Amino acid sequence: MTCVKRDSRSLLRFPGLGVLPGVTLLLSLVFPPHGAAVDRLEGHRQVARALIEEGLRTCEAHAILTELTSVAGHRLSGSRGAEIAVAFALRMMRSQGLEEVRVESLMVPRWIRGELEEALIIGGGADTVSLSVCAVGGSIATPEEGVFAEVVEVQSFEELHALGERVREKIVFFNRPMDPTILDTFTAYEGAVDQRGSGAVEAALMGGVAALIRSVTTQLDDVPHTGSMRYRKSVPKIPAAAVSTLGANRLSSLLQAGERPRVRLRLSCETMSDVPSGNVLGQITGSKYPNEIILVGAHLDSWDKGTGAHDNGAGCAQAIEVLRLIRTLGMKPARTIRAVLFMNEENGNRGGPAYAEAPERAGEKHIAALESDRGGFSPRGFTVDGDSLLLQRVERWQPLFEELGAGHFGAGHAGVDISPLVENGVPGFGLLVDDQRYFDYHHSENDTIDKVHRRELEMGAIVQALLCYLISEEGL
Repeated sequence: MTCVKRDSRSLLRFPGLGVLPGVTLLLSLVFPPHGAAVDRLEGHRQVARALIEEGLRTCEAHAILTELTSVAGHRLSGSRGAEIAVAFALRMMRSQGLEEVRVESLMVPRWIRGELEEALIIGGGADTVSLSVCAVGGSIATPEEGVFAEVVEVQSFEELHALGERVREKIVFFNRPMDPTILDTFTAYEGAVDQRGSGAVEAALMGGVAALIRSVTTQLDDVPHTGSMRYRKSVPKIPAAAVSTLGANRLSSLLQAGERPRVRLRLSCETMSDVPSGNVLGQITGSKYPNEIILVGAHLDSWDKGTGAHDNGAGCAQAIEVLRLIRTLGMKPARTIRAVLFMNEENGNRGGPAYAEAPERAGEKHIAALESDRGGFSPRGFTVDGDSLLLQRVERWQPLFEELGAGHFGAGHAGVDISPLVENGVPGFGLLVDDQRYFDYHHSENDTIDKVHRRELEMGAIVQALLCYLISEEGL
């Protein structure tokens, strides 16, 4: 499905670019005959315009994402949805005419949520009240009868440790919110997510019997947000659940009023044996330097709440769309541009290392890696992850991206899946977006296709395609 039907009569051919759409655009394209010299920046600007025209006329990224979320649903590693997503990605890449389409196999963890997720506030001067909760990814189950205990509320691990013996046999309630005054929501997320990742271990060290964690979100609603957590071999395992922000506020109000409510928590999640899965690859092979690779990627897996539309179906659709745009416009990139859809970023991070260490990497030279994992919102620019000179080298292209509203280039982490490549010296780029709404949806039932705007999603693909093209033609 596309935004509008293409008119093949508007397609013309130009030396070096092949087929390009749009009569109006093409008449202005600065590729004059007889090999006359042209201004390099202006030539790049016309390529940017061609990408915009093709992308915004067709909005294929949204069509790809719609199909992925429809046929696969959620795609937690090891699930049936993840298996369907791998098959879908293979089919989609082949239908786009990409080269070297394949799966590189790896083993992934398999954690099952189970049907039972229940928390009840009992006593404390109020009738029995149900809390909206979900198991944190990787948690063990409770006993069948549940865990039933008084609750202690803390804002930090330091506060928890200071309570000492008062924590023993209690449910530890971690209630530190994302800081709403921080403009960059990813920074705010980093300031709160340690409770989810390590809360169960810290609570168990103090004798707690379960961990209840305020959902790591900027939204105030009754929808809990899941995510990954870690156990430590030397520490007893206790169950962990996320509670919605409204539920967290209600429980906190009772505790702050001096009440002593008890909570009964019941979870039926389970960790199974590892299962086979894989990263999905497809590419446009470079016309001059085929062994020099520009990777554009995202993670194909998602949590089992919602359908992972923003996290990270959006990035997967964009990666495929980057190559579709370049191929549809008839460009012949000098270097290979490869889309990689990584498996198992969410609850194990095995896809990125598996790709970097695969035998297939022998003889390949990655000259850049791009990742989109901040949702399908309007692009603002890129984080640049590399040596001190890399940022200076890419700033020469900044005016092109400023015209697209995506002119921010700044030092920063590029992405989880490409980090093994970056650690080995490959320049990394992470797509920056308008992130104010991202954590409204992140890791929850809210993350569905209706939250993704087709033009915003497409613009993210367009700016990535432009960066891939520039690196391909000029190097770094």
